[in-house]
Amino acid sequence: MKTKSPSKKRKRLYKAPLHKRHKLVSGHLSKELRKQLKRRSLPIRRGDEVKVMRGKFKGRTGKVSKIDLKKLKVYLENVKRKKSSGEESFVPLHPSNLLITNPVIDDSRRKKAIDRGKKK
Repeated sequence: MKTKSPSKKRKRLYKAPLHKRHKLVSGHLSKELRKQLKRRSLPIRRGDEVKVMRGKFKGRTGKVSKIDLKKLKVYLENVKRKKSSGEESFVPLHPSNLLITNPVIDDSRRKKAIDRGKKK
């Protein structure tokens, strides 16, 4: 983004296409992973183990079950809320409040992306 105007930045955030939204759903890596992968953050994807760092569910860890690119939210397997009907539903979390502790790196495309983003 080449602008300093907050309103223009917000507009571009809300109107971003899906291929750019994937980057916006990024989370910081744990200290051990930072040293190992030589980068600070990674886009979160399904199957990654993350730890909640802020909010009501602070300290909980779990696997990512779903990512909503439209709302820019992440859903974890064991972070649920009880509805008034008694049914349980997943709680949407913002990716900036999550710490990636165990990423899924078995995919060749993700390995390439990690290598591409390494600091020299």
